[in-house]
Amino acid sequence: MSQPGPQGQPGSLDEGAQQQLIQEIGRTIVRSLPPGWQEVTVEYRALGEHHELVARLLAPNGTVIPLAAPPGAAELFAELRHGMYQADRGTWVSALYRLQRPGSYTVDFNGDYQPNWHTAPPAAAFAAELARYPRPAESTPEWLAAGAGGTEPVLRTAEVFDDNGRPITERPEISPAERDRVVEYLERAPIVLAARSYDTDRLDPNRSPAVPMTFHTDGSWIWPGAVGYYLRQHGVAPEADLVAHIRSRGFQVPEVDEQTREKAVAVITGERRG
Repeated sequence: MSQPGPQGQPGSLDEGAQQQLIQEIGRTIVRSLPPGWQEVTVEYRALGEHHELVARLLAPNGTVIPLAAPPGAAELFAELRHGMYQADRGTWVSALYRLQRPGSYTVDFNGDYQPNWHTAPPAAAFAAELARYPRPAESTPEWLAAGAGGTEPVLRTAEVFDDNGRPITERPEISPAERDRVVEYLERAPIVLAARSYDTDRLDPNRSPAVPMTFHTDGSWIWPGAVGYYLRQHGVAPEADLVAHIRSRGFQVPEVDEQTREKAVAVITGERRG
């Protein structure tokens, strides 16, 4: 979808005005909710003139129920995005607004990772984003720069361990509350290459071979199936950038088209190390 852009200079909102607008968005969302609601998330995603708004209600039993987009919320999010622009960082491309009864809310802004688009933005949206909200090269994510230049984003490849493949890691730990969600994301992403056998557990060599010899992709990253295995079995965190990417997607695996899967296979077979 597209919508007219906000008027005025980008970056015109100071912190006080930003907070007022964030609270107005919350009130707008609440006015559209059904009686008895307990928790709701609304995510706004935008690039150039392309935008999406996805609302979900979380029922007491954990069921996620899609909601119609709250009227007027998209325009307020667009105004907030426009007003939060910074010359050295650009502006955010997605915002996740979470409301809980009786009056608790959080807003998470993502300015670095490609959102989990329901419909991929048109090619012109990438260039339009950087024209309206320019950033220095060092602050421009690879996927955004590649899209604006008319080339395909480069798939990043995650390693299982640090230090040239030896079973050593110095990565931030993942909290127990997040661990299962990260593992689920890693294991649910499409498998693009797989062997019939299993590898030996390098942290428990006496265990029967159980490490999956597979490769997954979500269209932005590629990782061996061993990444999910070692997190599940031994608490070994994936690379910090991959974890941040998974969080930015709300732990939801996107659709990966066949062309991207084929590209991932080409990357794996070209970069695979012994």
